[in-house]
Amino acid sequence: MSESKKTARPMCERCARPVSHCLCAHISVVPNRISVLVLQHPDEQKHPLNTARLAVLGLEQAELWVGEHFPQLEEKLATVDAAFLLFPAKEHNVMQPLVAIDATKAALLIVPDGTWRNARKIIQSNPLLSSLPHLSLPEGEPSLYRVRKATEVAAVATIEAIVRTLTVLEPESDFQPLLKPFNVLVEQQIEAMGAEVYARNYGRRGS
Repeated sequence: MSESKKTARPMCERCARPVSHCLCAHISVVPNRISVLVLQHPDEQKHPLNTARLAVLGLEQAELWVGEHFPQLEEKLATVDAAFLLFPAKEHNVMQPLVAIDATKAALLIVPDGTWRNARKIIQSNPLLSSLPHLSLPEGEPSLYRVRKATEVAAVATIEAIVRTLTVLEPESDFQPLLKPFNVLVEQQIEAMGAEVYARNYGRRGS
């Protein structure tokens, strides 16, 4: 028997965490009128600390698609009145102000999930995405994702980006409960690595 099989831990099929660190008890479903579609790069699906799955589990109207090319996107876009891409725009893209969206419209928020490089790959592989109005988060509070390094200073976890965006698009709703399993995930990881290792690798980030 290989070493990997000997040490494999049982995993929760719902939250994809080890059963010993299952986050399902911390997930509560939050109603949202603007549907969310996460397009997750396959590399990100394998990452033990990816947060997009937690966001989708915590929203009433949300889907997670894994891959790079999504031929079913055109059919999906035909079902809504308006769709927006949560990604900084280039010069030739239309930048949509991040403001509340008319409650009478059936709207869709599309969120590429992965490293900046992999998110760009998803957009390049699906030209329909570039034609959509782009949304970009203004600078806000520092990310609470204290156990994952990012190349961008203002980078936030996918779940944080979704919460911040929906809070503006749907100001009548409270999306903070979505962050509870995320906060527990971060604390679990810090505890697992130990204070000394955490301090050495992440310093005072998030303090």
